Amino acid sequence: MSRIKEKFNSLREKMEKALIVYLTAGDPSLRITKELIFALEKAGADILEIGVPFSDPTADGPVIQAAAQRSLKNGTTLRGVLQMVEEVRQLSQIPIVLFGYFNPIFAYGTEQFAAAAKNAGVDGVLVVDLPYEEAPELRVYTDKAGIDFISLIAPTSGTERTRRIAADATGFLYYISITGITGTAAPQISEIKTAVDKIRKITGLPIAVGFGISKPQQAREIGQFADGVVIGSAVVKLIDENKNNPDLLKVVSGYVGGIKQALR
Repeated sequence: MSRIKEKFNSLREKMEKALIVYLTAGDPSLRITKELIFALEKAGADILEIGVPFSDPTADGPVIQAAAQRSLKNGTTLRGVLQMVEEVRQLSQIPIVLFGYFNPIFAYGTEQFAAAAKNAGVDGVLVVDLPYEEAPELRVYTDKAGIDFISLIAPTSGTERTRRIAADATGFLYYISITGITGTAAPQISEIKTAVDKIRKITGLPIAVGFGISKPQQAREIGQFADGVVIGSAVVKLIDENKNNPDLLKVVSGYVGGIKQALR
């Protein structure tokens, strides 16, 4: 059983919902990203999405775009991110999803990437710009390696398309709560609930909701009907604002802990 499935099963038994936290690897440095992973696990994060920086992150809003640019300037590479995950695995078994774009993976080599990710201890991949129809180009290798392929479902996805995506998905389904880019608008809870309820009827996979969630109250409301929430831009912004603060880990952990408390 994958770490992701084990985590959702464990949370279900405890009547808790998953807190999935996104970090841009290498912002402000890979060393600090690694320290944040350990700190956020202690604060209550259940699954981590580790963003691999890319020069043209079209699905990301200004906060995460800026973080990716800072990370690239620091010299962060996919190879370096995989090395960091391998180091994390020496001390932690928290489920880790690599979040990013297909270009760096393609440049690395899809087969080589799947093998390296598996060896490093990656549990899942979420490739924003690899739609359902093109996913087999990577999944032929990641599925074989036992790496969950996390699929996105958008508000604009029709019923039949949603059904096809859900049928082939593994790990969990990521429902995008708003149309557009990350971190730029507040989600409408009633609309999300309607969409999640429809998806629930066609799949037994856990459903996590992301994009635009930043407050404990939002997380609590969404946790009433979803299996997890994803917090991204709010955490990335907080890290940037406190990058020179000696209490960076404490500040970010406190914020994440507050979100997790709302999901219990």
